Amino acid sequence: MTCCGTSSTTIQHTAVLRSLAITPADASLTVGQSQQFAATGSYSDGTTRDLSSAVAWSSSNSSAVAVSTSGLATVVGPGTATVSADAAAGLGSASTTVTATYAGMLIYHNDLARTGQNLNETILTPANVNSSQFGKLFAYPVDGATYTQPLYVQSVTIPGQGVHNVVYVATENDSVYAFDADGKVSAPLWQVSFLNASGSVTTIRPPDAHVFPGGQIGITGTPAIDPATGTLYVVACTLENGQTVYRLHALDLSSGAEKLGGPVVISATVPGTGDGTDGQGHVTFDPVQHLQRQALLLLNGTIYVGFASHADKRPYHGWVFAYDATTLKQTAVLNDTPNGAQGGIWEAGAAPAVDADGNIYVATGNGTFDVTRGGLDYGDSLLKLDASLGVLDYFTPFNQSDLDARDSDLGSGGQVLLPDQPGAHPHLLVMAGKEGRIYVLDRDNLGGYSVRSDAQAVQESTGQLTVNVCTPAYWQGNLYFVADHDKLKMFALTGGSISASPAASSSNSYGRNGATVSVSANGSVDGIVWAVNTSAAQSGGAVQLYAYDATNVSHELYDSTQAGSRDTPGTATKFVVPTVISGKVYVATATELDVFGLLSSQANAGLNARWSPGLLLSVVNAFSETKVILVILSAICAGTLFVLLASRLLRSL
Repeated sequence: MTCCGTSSTTIQHTAVLRSLAITPADASLTVGQSQQFAATGSYSDGTTRDLSSAVAWSSSNSSAVAVSTSGLATVVGPGTATVSADAAAGLGSASTTVTATYAGMLIYHNDLARTGQNLNETILTPANVNSSQFGKLFAYPVDGATYTQPLYVQSVTIPGQGVHNVVYVATENDSVYAFDADGKVSAPLWQVSFLNASGSVTTIRPPDAHVFPGGQIGITGTPAIDPATGTLYVVACTLENGQTVYRLHALDLSSGAEKLGGPVVISATVPGTGDGTDGQGHVTFDPVQHLQRQALLLLNGTIYVGFASHADKRPYHGWVFAYDATTLKQTAVLNDTPNGAQGGIWEAGAAPAVDADGNIYVATGNGTFDVTRGGLDYGDSLLKLDASLGVLDYFTPFNQSDLDARDSDLGSGGQVLLPDQPGAHPHLLVMAGKEGRIYVLDRDNLGGYSVRSDAQAVQESTGQLTVNVCTPAYWQGNLYFVADHDKLKMFALTGGSISASPAASSSNSYGRNGATVSVSANGSVDGIVWAVNTSAAQSGGAVQLYAYDATNVSHELYDSTQAGSRDTPGTATKFVVPTVISGKVYVATATELDVFGLLSSQANAGLNARWSPGLLLSVVNAFSETKVILVILSAICAGTLFVLLASRLLRSL
């Protein structure tokens, strides 16, 4: 429009993108999980707009986190990635950090407090764990006795074989196996051996057959898995041209390949005048005299490795080594009897316990104790250590000299750190030694040594256990012990004190060495106590798997003898700890890894594993039509009650 020779123009104001933000921020996800990210733009006119489909999404580490064009991030491997959103024409960008880790059962006894409980088990319940619905699903043969607890990792990408839930097993024949945890593949996904074909690198032979009935020593301590880097740490013992060597290995979870420049030889020399001294004030770690039985600890980027002896054959000491988990460089060493003797750290295979402040707890066996006289020797003591293996506090029983004389190790089993308790002692630790005394100790003040009594202990219970060589388990205010030639005993925890006598006991008894139990539950309900009876280890018989109601262990739910030979596991070893996760129970033996679960859950896997066109043709040629139908149905229902019924009918046809 014009007027009087002038013109008028309409001016449009466009809002300008001022900032871009991504939500949620700094996500932590496990491998296999996905997270939808949103990009939100803030404009100069005060409005905000969803720009998720308008920005360019990217990941700085696609091997850990892949991101789609719409901002859907999927974790494909461990690591850290920066997920970025970039607006067009350089108008703005934003980023967030995604930390990707593996999930599963990654350490000994399930957590750093060593409670033994898995509170995320939703498949196995007291209602379905019985011999009709639950039993042995399959087994994987292994090349040597297994004393380590099986470890489990979800959604691992195996090169050339796809994604698998994986169970890891280490044997005394110096092998580490990765098996499909669900029985979908019959062969190992990978296997690593630390021996060689020429025979110049072998396992060592135990000095006493009763210690290792399998007749060889290779890998004894349970490995530890770093979920953030996909690394399995394991210590192997080998005999190389007549020389005994311990090495710390760092293996890739997906392939078994060595990582981080490993392995490294474990060695150290410390000041001391004790057993094995060179006469010049030094004690050197002698691999010939020591056994790596304790499970490994991974804590804040450090691997801790404990050593004891071969059946108390001197000279030996208790040693703990610390290594940087990234470089495998040794960072600290502890010898718990540098001016004395013995004090082995073995704990029946348990790992050190760790509190919320990162303090480490280990118990020693019989040996020199002279701390109250200004010495540095901690035989038969519970030690509280800092990250550099310095002794912060300790507890030593009043009758330490008697324990030492009778080889009644205080450190014959592991410790459990209890959840915070009411009263004057909120931070408690529970343990028991060969003498069978149960000690309840204040982690904030262990109390040192008292010459006449254990008054420094919060509570002490005698006469309730036989010789203890197990780590107790904890769930919902209950503690579970199985001592040597004893029953499973459940003690109630009330107000920071345990019951003077068991609240319940199993009807069956266990043999030599008792058992370290595991607990599965769906939070506070459906608790099950799992135990492995290894009393046949000396005779070459099979282990037995038991399951009990965790609210009352006098109620046995299942044992592996109830269905006859159907559920018979492999040959027994000692100190076996069952791993319970995702509806399955993994039990290591001297001959195989046994996998138990709901029988119906393996029907399809059984069909895939057992059936083939060739087998079908042979059945057609050999049997009548009726028999073919029954055999096919048996394959489909493999592992169920139908197999038993079908087999009986087949015999009658």
